[in-house]
Amino acid sequence: MQGFLSIAFYLALAALLVVLGLGVANLARTDAKQASRSNQLMRLRIFVQAIAILILVVIGILAGAIKIGF
Repeated sequence: MQGFLSIAFYLALAALLVVLGLGVANLARTDAKQASRSNQLMRLRIFVQAIAILILVVIGILAGAIKIGF
């Protein structure tokens, strides 16, 4: 399970890097839809970051680094 989550975490980080790169490249564009596209990429980046953080928290819980007081 942890192996699968580790791979998922690295894939989420790679996706985050791609979205961030697209956002930076979009800053150089000057067309009319640049602002709208920039906003959409920012929302996508926040969504991918949330997924990566969630996976990291689950890995921490399974590894015993994060204890939940049930």
